[in-house]
Amino acid sequence: MQIEKNKVVSLTYTLTLQNGDIADTATIETPFVFIHGIGATLPHFDSNLANLKAGDTFSFDLSAENAYGVSNTDFKVNVPREVFNGPDVSADVLQIGNMVPMQDNYGNPMNGIILSFDDNDVLIDFNHPLADQSLNFKGNILSVREASEEELAHKHVHGLGDHHH
Repeated sequence: MQIEKNKVVSLTYTLTLQNGDIADTATIETPFVFIHGIGATLPHFDSNLANLKAGDTFSFDLSAENAYGVSNTDFKVNVPREVFNGPDVSADVLQIGNMVPMQDNYGNPMNGIILSFDDNDVLIDFNHPLADQSLNFKGNILSVREASEEELAHKHVHGLGDHHH
């Protein structure tokens, strides 16, 4: 069975950055499993896997523009330091380079990286951590199967014999 829209794909991969650093891996023990073509992955990731089948290997590069994009200066935001006061905030959260979970004005979760801080403000970068990075994916297709109606309705793969949310 070939990879196409609405097929469940299980694969292994190594994601390498342009400088040679390994950014992520999916192994046989913990494969990456997703429904192809429904927007759950990067569009160019999906298109590079189209028509492959179980047992096939792959290797492809994605430019920053076709991966997580180019940094946007508008996504570097000063947040009042007082946001980081309170009993639910760890005392050591304010460190340059820390990733902090935040919410936008609508309550949507988003992560940011602390770039700097002073007595009044904390400068946080909300660009994706892999923005500006060219990516190389190498891996193997483990399996391809039809997605169930329930998986398609929920827009994610369910675990073996169970429904995981």
